[in-house]
Amino acid sequence: MALASGSRVGPYEIVSPAGAGGMGEVYRALDGRLHREIAIKILPPAFSADADRLRRFQQEAQAAAALNHPNILAVYDFGQHDGSPYIATELLEGETLRDRLRSGALPIRKATDYGLQITRGLAAAHEKGIVHRDLKPENIFVTRDGRVKILDFGLAKLTRLEESQSGDAPTMTARTDPGVVMGTVGYMSPEQVRGQAADHRSDIFSFGAILHEMLSGKRAFHGGTAVETMSAILKQDPLELSKTNRNIPPALERIVRHCLEKNPAERFQSAGDIAFDLESLASLSSASPVIRPMQRSRLSRMLIPVLAAILLVIAAFLLGRRTAVVTQPSFHRLTFQRGMLHGAFFSPDGHTVVYSASWNGNPRELYSTRAEFPESRQLGISQHSVFGISPTNELALGGTEGFETTLSKAPLAGGTPRAVLEHIHFATWGPDGQVTIVRVAGGRVHLEYPPGKFLYETAGYISHPRVSPKGDRIAFLDHPFWPDSRGSVALVDLNGHKQTLTQEYEDEEGVAWSPSGDEIWYTASPTGSHRSLYAVTTSGHQRLVFSVPGSVLLHDVAADGRVLLSSDETRIGVLGRRPGEAAERDLSWFEATLLNDISPDGQWLLVDEQGELGGANYSAGMRKLDGSPAVLLGEGDARSFSPDGKWVAAIRRGAHQQLLLLPTGAGEVRTVPTPGIEHYGFSVGLSPNGKLIFFSGSEPGHGMRTYVQELDGGKPRAIAPEGVEASAISPDGKYLVGSTGSGALSLYPLDGSTPRPLQGPPQGCDPIRWSADGGSLFIICSGVPAKIHKMIISSGKSELVRELMPADSAGVNAVFTAVMTPDAKTYAYGYIRRLETLYVVEGLK
Repeated sequence: MALASGSRVGPYEIVSPAGAGGMGEVYRALDGRLHREIAIKILPPAFSADADRLRRFQQEAQAAAALNHPNILAVYDFGQHDGSPYIATELLEGETLRDRLRSGALPIRKATDYGLQITRGLAAAHEKGIVHRDLKPENIFVTRDGRVKILDFGLAKLTRLEESQSGDAPTMTARTDPGVVMGTVGYMSPEQVRGQAADHRSDIFSFGAILHEMLSGKRAFHGGTAVETMSAILKQDPLELSKTNRNIPPALERIVRHCLEKNPAERFQSAGDIAFDLESLASLSSASPVIRPMQRSRLSRMLIPVLAAILLVIAAFLLGRRTAVVTQPSFHRLTFQRGMLHGAFFSPDGHTVVYSASWNGNPRELYSTRAEFPESRQLGISQHSVFGISPTNELALGGTEGFETTLSKAPLAGGTPRAVLEHIHFATWGPDGQVTIVRVAGGRVHLEYPPGKFLYETAGYISHPRVSPKGDRIAFLDHPFWPDSRGSVALVDLNGHKQTLTQEYEDEEGVAWSPSGDEIWYTASPTGSHRSLYAVTTSGHQRLVFSVPGSVLLHDVAADGRVLLSSDETRIGVLGRRPGEAAERDLSWFEATLLNDISPDGQWLLVDEQGELGGANYSAGMRKLDGSPAVLLGEGDARSFSPDGKWVAAIRRGAHQQLLLLPTGAGEVRTVPTPGIEHYGFSVGLSPNGKLIFFSGSEPGHGMRTYVQELDGGKPRAIAPEGVEASAISPDGKYLVGSTGSGALSLYPLDGSTPRPLQGPPQGCDPIRWSADGGSLFIICSGVPAKIHKMIISSGKSELVRELMPADSAGVNAVFTAVMTPDAKTYAYGYIRRLETLYVVEGLK
C-alpha cells in the first residue's frame, strides 16, 4: 500500500516514505496536534483479516507504549487505515545495528556502550513482564547521536514462518505456547529452538549472541541451513573471542559466555545484572590504560620501574594517611525550628533563600534567609507554599487546600498574592518567565508549558516539574499511581516527546537541573523512604551523588553548584481510640503505616506498611485496637475487609499488578482476574453480600474509572465516568458513592442507571462509610485538623461528628484518612508527620 505525500492516516499527515521491511511500509508523518514528526508503520492487510492476531498485536503495541524508556522505541498510537493496522512511533534518524555490522566488528568501547544501552532497555521491559522474543541486530537501531533503541516489541509474535534455506530465516509463528518455535534462527535461545516456553532469560541469550557479533564481527551461531544453525545453538559453543585476534578483556568475554549458557538457570538472571557488569567494566576501562601489542616489547624494561613507582605510591599513602585531607561536602544549616517545609528555592542572585514552612504546629508562613546570616524573616505571606522564583524575582505560590490548589503570584519584595489559575497540582517558572503547570483534565493529569499547551498526560500523577536552563525541556517525576510516591524521573521536550530516564523508585521527591543543564538531580529511594541524592544525564546515565543513613530532599541547585537540601524524618502513623479510653493509642506498624479499613466487629484495623520494612511491594496486615502486635497477611496494598471479615481485598504492586483476596485466617490467597484493566487505583471494596468487588483503574485509552465485577467470574464493567473514584457500596447493595476530582459526590447505581448528585457535603470531602441504615454518610474533610461530618442523604444536612488531630501537632502535614464503626464511637485515623531541617550544601559533585 503506497501512500502519497499529504494523505492522512488517522490524525497524521504523510510526509514521505521512510523505508520498508518484512513487517510493512514505514512513512515519515506529521502529528499536527503536537507539532512533531513521527513514523507510521503500515502493516499488511492480512493482519486485519485475523481478528485474534490483530487483537494480540494491539495488546502488544499497548504494552510497548507503556514502557517509556530511552533505549526502547516509543510507541505513540495504534489504529487502522483502509483495513490495515498501523502504529505511530517516534521518528529515528540513523541506522540499524545490522547496517553497522556490515563493515565488521565494532570497537570494544563502542560495543560495550551499545551493549550497556541494550541491557538497560531490556531490564525496563522485563520489569514490566514484557519479553521481546526476537532480539537481533535488525531490531536494534543506533541513532545519529549514538543512542541505541530496541525496536519491534510486540511485533515478533506476528511474523509467520518463512521457508528458507538460509540459517538466518525467521522461524516464528503467531503463537507463544510451549511447543511452538519462535525467534530468528541465528539469535534464538536453546529453549526457543526446542519449542519450550521462553521467559526473559531467552532475551539474555539473544543479547549474548548480539554482543558476541559486535565484538568478533562474526555471528555466534551460523550454519548452511536453518536446521544446522539450530543444531549449533543446542550443541556447540561459539568461537572464543580471544581467538579473533582482538584484545578482548577477559571480563567482557566472561559476560558473553555467561549470557550464552545453554541452560537458562546458568545464565545471567536479569538484564539489570548484565548492565551493572558492563557499566563497571566500562568505568574500569576508561580509568585504566590499555597496553597495545606494539608496546609489549617494552613491557619487560618498564616492569621494574613501574613496580617501584607503585610501591612508592603505596608507601606514601600509608605514611600520609593520617594527615591527608579528604574533601567533604560542607553543610550550612538555615533553619532551627521543629516542623515541615513546603518548598524552598534560591533567588536569582543565588544568595537569598526563600522557603515556606509550618513551624511548631503553627500555620505555614513564607520566609527568607541567607547562608551567611541564617536568621529567617517572615515575608508577610501566610497559608502558601512556594513553587518557584522567576528570573525577575516573582514568586509562584500555591494555597493550602490540599493536593489541588490555586496558583498565585507575588513579588519577592512582598505584597498580597494574586490568584492566577485554579485546580493546579504543581507549578514552576521557566527561564523565559513563563509558568509550567500540572493539573487534572478529563480524569487524567496534564503537564502544560505554558499553561494551555499540552505536553504530557498520565493516569497516575506528575510532580516537581522543572524547566531546563535553556527552556527547551522539562524534567519531572512520573508516578504511576495516586497517591503513591513511587515513580521514575522523566523528561519531555516542547514537542511532547517524553523519555523515561530512570528505573522506578519506591519513593521519589525533589528535582533540579544541574547548572550546565547536562544532568538532572533528584532524591529517591529504591526501597523504603530513605531518599538519597542521585543524578541522571539526559541520555539516561545515572549516578549516586550523596547518601546518608537518614533521608534527604532536594529543593534547588544554584548557578554556582550549591545545593539546597533538607534532611527529614517522616512518619506516616495511625492513632485510634475505643469507647471508654481516655486517650488515643498509637496503632502504627512501622514508620509508614497506611490505614485502610476497620473490621465489621470493630476489633481490627486493616493497614499496610509502605516503609523500609514493608518491602518493595508493601506488606498487608491487621492490628487490634487494643495495641497488640500486628498480624502479617501477605505482600500487597491492603484495602478493605469482606462483610464477614474473613477476607481482605488487596492490590499487589510491581511489574505484574494483581487484585487479590487475602484470608484473615486459614486459607489460600485468591487472585481476581480483571481482564483489560491496565492498573488499579486507590479504592477497592466488596459488596455487602460478598459477591461483587469494585475497584478503580483504567483501560487503554481511558483515564481512571470505577469498575464492578462479580467475584465468581465475568468481565469488569465501568459504572461511572472517567475521573470518578468510588469508596463504598450502600448497605442494600444498590449504590456506590463516588467523588470526582473537584470533590463533588454522587450515588452511582450498580445497575448502570442515572447517577444521583448529592447536595450538601462540604467541597473536597471524601466518604468514609455508610451508616448502618443507609440513610447517612460519614465523610472526612482532610486537613489539619481533619473534620468528620455525618451527612443525611435525603436532605443534604450535615453535622460535625469529630475533629481529628494528634496532640503533638508539630510537623503534621495532613490527617488524611479515617475509619469508624457505624455508631462512630470506635475510630482511627492516619496522619503524616514530617520534621525537616534546611541546609545549603557546598562541594557536591
